[in-house]
Amino acid sequence: MPAKPQPRLLLTRPEADSRRFAAMLPEWEAVISPILRIEPVAHDTARLHAARGLVFTSAHAVPAAGAGRGRLAFCVGRRTAESAREAGFDIREGNGFAEGLLPLIEAAEVPLLHPHGRHLARELPVEGVVVYDQIAQPLNDAARTLLAEPGPVIVPLFSPRSARLLSAAFRHFRAEAWIAAISPAVMDQWRAPAACSAIAANLSAEAMAATIRRLAEREQS
Repeated sequence: MPAKPQPRLLLTRPEADSRRFAAMLPEWEAVISPILRIEPVAHDTARLHAARGLVFTSAHAVPAAGAGRGRLAFCVGRRTAESAREAGFDIREGNGFAEGLLPLIEAAEVPLLHPHGRHLARELPVEGVVVYDQIAQPLNDAARTLLAEPGPVIVPLFSPRSARLLSAAFRHFRAEAWIAAISPAVMDQWRAPAACSAIAANLSAEAMAATIRRLAEREQS
């Protein structure tokens, strides 16, 4: 029996995030085509810079809060916590889920602000400030060429909105989608056919990389 074709990766997070993730899977050929562009929006900079406590659910929001100066920051997971720590915040790291921040928020002894994107997957019981937009982008030529051919393409999904946008685009192509989703909630937003799928054990890039390897091994065995 001939060997099944090796699937390629379609990475659709913002460019820097996709390149970091591709480096975790050096054995895979990857095509990068960001489906969202992060664009800063006007906001009350002075208020954020003066806030005694911040809630970060994305590393993209950290620059908007200014220098940490030892201020308290509740961070959804490791990648966001790393960004906040580098900016000088005194971080408290969550478990990767927005819900995991709730006990920290409830126990906070200082007022909190939550800088976030215009499209928010989960509301938190803290005052929010929109500091960036996530603008939908069409697939680039490299991605369209990849998807125009039959054969398996592994599609890692990291957010509900990117899952919806990408599944809408995917319907127009011949490629066979193998979906690796970071959570059940993200998987639920995939609206196109999928030949197979798997869900990561937790909300980390490492878990997603392990899921991709597991999915490929299972489907190619």
